[in-house]
Amino acid sequence: MVKVKKVGILSLANILGILYAILGFIFGVFASMISFLGIAFGEPEMGLFGALFGMGAIILLPIFYGAIGWIGGIVTAFLYNLITKWIGGLEIEVETEK
Repeated sequence: MVKVKKVGILSLANILGILYAILGFIFGVFASMISFLGIAFGEPEMGLFGALFGMGAIILLPIFYGAIGWIGGIVTAFLYNLITKWIGGLEIEVETEK
């Protein structure tokens, strides 16, 4: 068994920020597709707003999700490092190949 006793705060924040930004892009694509379907089958006066919302979702959701993921990574790593001082590290079983 190997124990993870400390996690790099900015390292975890960067990883989670990128992962959440990717998720935000995926959700943004779906929101954009739904918006454009609404334009195609919905009311014509909502066309410009729907188009702007659809394109904005692809741009803004990754930024928003990435920022939330980055902040969440900082909080998670800080709390993990604090808790491991009290109860020890996370036990991980590793196997090396020969």
